[in-house]
Amino acid sequence: MALLRGVGIPCRFHGFTIDKKLQKGAITGLPYLLAPNNIIHSWVEVYYQDKWLNLEGFILDKKYLNNLQRKFPDVTNSFCGYGVATSDFRNPQIDWNGNDTYIQKDGINNDFGVFEDPDSFYKEEGSNLNGLKSIIYKHVVRKLMNSNVSRIRLAKIT
Repeated sequence: MALLRGVGIPCRFHGFTIDKKLQKGAITGLPYLLAPNNIIHSWVEVYYQDKWLNLEGFILDKKYLNNLQRKFPDVTNSFCGYGVATSDFRNPQIDWNGNDTYIQKDGINNDFGVFEDPDSFYKEEGSNLNGLKSIIYKHVVRKLMNSNVSRIRLAKIT
């Protein structure tokens, strides 16, 4: 948001929670079982050509998506897992074309609305993790999740 605002692009923060099932596969084992059922998430909205657009930025890129599609060849419509929740698994809107971009929209289960900035959101809604859970996530779970995502990108999918 700071970069967008720095170049004069109006933007705002959109906060919500996503269903834990959206992360299954990207997070596995005990960390998945211990994760909250509703995970705080967000995206940035930009004001472009007289309308607000949702720009969801996430781990998903073409290589990751293509390898997930290879792993699940029979899925053509809705898919939820591995950081993806979309109604069109074969052709989700992930590339910028002047419209909204989404890959997790179908996993939203509680919409908190828009905020001027992330600090305002977290001050009002709090965080998923505090104390020991926050430390475990930062030093263990996030690394495991990134490792799982890297394996998928490299087509070492299990």
